[in-house]
Amino acid sequence: MLNRDLKALADQQYDLIVIGGGIFGACAAWDAALRGLSVALLEKADFGHATSASHFKIVHGGIRYLQHADFYRVRESSHERSALLRILPHLTYPLPIAIPTYGHGLKSKEAMRVALAAYHVLTIDRNRGIADPHQQIPLGHVLSRRETLEMFPYVRQEGLTGAAVFHDGQMYNPPRITLAFVQSAAKAGAQVANYVEVTDFLQENNRVIGVEACDQLTGTKLNIRGKVVLNAAGPWADHLINRKLGRDLNPHPVFSRDAYFIIKGRRLEYGLATQGDTKDPDAILSRGNRHLFIVPWRDYTLVGVWHVVHKGGPEDFTLTGQDVQSFMDEVNRANPGLNLTFDDVCMWNAGLTLFGENSPGQKHLSYGKRSIIVDHAQAHGIENLLTLIGVRFTTARGMAEQAVNEVFKKLQVKQAPSAKTAFTPVYGGDMPSFSEYLAQARRQLESLDEDVSYNLLRNYGTMHQQVLHEAKQLPTATARIGTSNTIEAEVIHAVRAEMAYKLDDVVFRRTSLAAGSNPGEAALRRCADLMAGELGWQEDRIQRELDAVLARFRLHDIAQPERITH
Repeated sequence: MLNRDLKALADQQYDLIVIGGGIFGACAAWDAALRGLSVALLEKADFGHATSASHFKIVHGGIRYLQHADFYRVRESSHERSALLRILPHLTYPLPIAIPTYGHGLKSKEAMRVALAAYHVLTIDRNRGIADPHQQIPLGHVLSRRETLEMFPYVRQEGLTGAAVFHDGQMYNPPRITLAFVQSAAKAGAQVANYVEVTDFLQENNRVIGVEACDQLTGTKLNIRGKVVLNAAGPWADHLINRKLGRDLNPHPVFSRDAYFIIKGRRLEYGLATQGDTKDPDAILSRGNRHLFIVPWRDYTLVGVWHVVHKGGPEDFTLTGQDVQSFMDEVNRANPGLNLTFDDVCMWNAGLTLFGENSPGQKHLSYGKRSIIVDHAQAHGIENLLTLIGVRFTTARGMAEQAVNEVFKKLQVKQAPSAKTAFTPVYGGDMPSFSEYLAQARRQLESLDEDVSYNLLRNYGTMHQQVLHEAKQLPTATARIGTSNTIEAEVIHAVRAEMAYKLDDVVFRRTSLAAGSNPGEAALRRCADLMAGELGWQEDRIQRELDAVLARFRLHDIAQPERITH
């Protein structure tokens, strides 16, 4: 159970203060706490509220880095994909993805066979420690032209010879993955708090000795002391260093607004990678333009990802109607028979991701290569401060491990304990086989509809009984909210045990209510009423919460592009 204790935060000195409760900060807090450090994790909004909740839900295995001859990143990605499949068995699973093949050059089936064989060799240990065969990454294989067209009848057919199939991982619920790392950190002894914004650094003789913070729920100000501070605030990290310390990261981090659509209905069983309009300037062996992905996810289809260099503030971005139309046109050019329209789209997601260096107006963009760890003692003469800005969700655990190694150096620990997070199940993931656990648990939950029990077990894993226990006195605990597969007990549990303080927290990050589309005003109202009963909200507060959530669903007016806002 998460416990937001501001008095405890102010009453002790921590070995490590982590700023930022996205995936990188959450992983760092867990790693450090597991290795015996006293840790405080501070997030200015809700845990995982920004990019960590808004990405494409893929656990990348690094196959695309083959064309860069970047074997380090292939190995790194495969290693981290394996770790997530191993420690998050309820929230991750393998996903097959097909790449259509054409002719007899680099786009051919023959070339892709060679690529799949090379990838197999480079990732030979990809299933290490994964006992459940359903969680293991299979060997790649090829499809015939007929099989490809049966599966994907809308792809470009001229010169088509078939398709190559590889497997990556997919996330069932990214916000709950971030939350699971936060819960794991708290279970290991970390003090965690959302809605606590770091407003300044406490300094003494060019040494950071803690942070000034403000509770965003009450306005209370507090000082939190720490021997080392890790700034893991993502796209806010550089702004914090600049505003409060008058320093700039060098090179200055560049961010991309990465966006994708969620399409109504599950249109395929395999993912599909087809070439878009832009090239990869960093590719050594290029097959042509970069790939756009169309992948199944739950009962929906995800289409993306589009990258646009972002020049404004971290919260100053949107998706315009013109953006939507141009992205839709590119998808349809790549897949002539698909014919997507605005009416097919039920939601869009976008977040800011660390990106590569690009010239103004450059069309063919260079993506981010490596995450950043900055030691401010070396960069700026400021002791006991580190900054971590990550590139991909998949590598967050590994990069957090590296950052915590640096923390131990700052603490002058000669023999730092080894990291344990690659093989330690996260909160709710302590099971040898999710498929076996699912079958067993479903027999105990036979009173629930199959889609409800599946969603409950995917989101909470071995902690699903705690969800039901929290609301056992509620007569409607197992009732659906609207037509969703979310039950009322999940809302009660989110407030009592998961630090949900706003309707937005529950709708978008604690439950699956808004996983792919707007659940409807009646469902949102029921959710708000349940929270009101727990938190003592009056009608005016309920309406403010509803208004804030409804503002997130304006994409339903997508036929009127000028009304789209983020």
